[in-house]
Amino acid sequence: MTRFVHLTDLHVTDPERDDPQRLSDTSAMLAQAVAEIGRMDPPPDFVAIPGDLTNHGDIESYQCVQAALAPLSVPVVISLGNHDARESFRAVFDPDARRDATPAFHDRVLAGLHVIALDSSVPGRVGGAIGAEQFGLLDVALAAHPDLPKLILCHHPPAMPQGAGLAWESLTPEDSATLAAHLAGRNVIAILSGHVHCNRVLHWHGIPVVIATGLHNTVDLLEPADMVMQEGAGLAIAQVMPDALDIRFVPLAPRGAVLGRIGADRLRGFA
Repeated sequence: MTRFVHLTDLHVTDPERDDPQRLSDTSAMLAQAVAEIGRMDPPPDFVAIPGDLTNHGDIESYQCVQAALAPLSVPVVISLGNHDARESFRAVFDPDARRDATPAFHDRVLAGLHVIALDSSVPGRVGGAIGAEQFGLLDVALAAHPDLPKLILCHHPPAMPQGAGLAWESLTPEDSATLAAHLAGRNVIAILSGHVHCNRVLHWHGIPVVIATGLHNTVDLLEPADMVMQEGAGLAIAQVMPDALDIRFVPLAPRGAVLGRIGADRLRGFA
């Protein structure tokens, strides 16, 4: 069994920067999330972060993220989102790489899974895209490790059919259709996304698309028109078994009042 944490939309801002777009103390939330992951027993095999590490894509904020993640004792896999900047990200997280604006695509094998990170960020846009260059890289990666299940990180979830949702919420419809064709029959167990700041699971072309709230805020899904941002943060814990994928959403804020407790021995005794 493989166990990993899905942590997205960190939206960290350098504390020296005045940031009216920061709606909550995301640095404190990231520290809390890292502490909670650190006390998991057994520890996860890795942590997956599909994008929006910072609010403005500046080097100083990426340095804050890097320092906050340093206590983690497990591998961290990162893809980029619309609030990220490729050059600044590379300067901090991959200083030996060529500092250019090419997509930050990469893949690696972790705990029996072939993890592929797509960069769906498009400079100057809120919505996402993948493009021909990355689809070529994706084809090469998908052909590697054919015996292993694939896990895809992509900040923007695929577009829903029949025009459901707003254009900025997802990948373009064209790239979504192309992605579906590339992933068909490739043993993809899930796509991990963020971007829309809510807990959501989509069943898309037979592939679960798992979206977590993230650490900045959540949205009022009952508001019929406007986007209303509310206090809320969380992550997801995933377990991959030979015949099942188990996703559990963990709220981090606001903290609910403890109403009772059932001891472990009694729990084990229930029929």
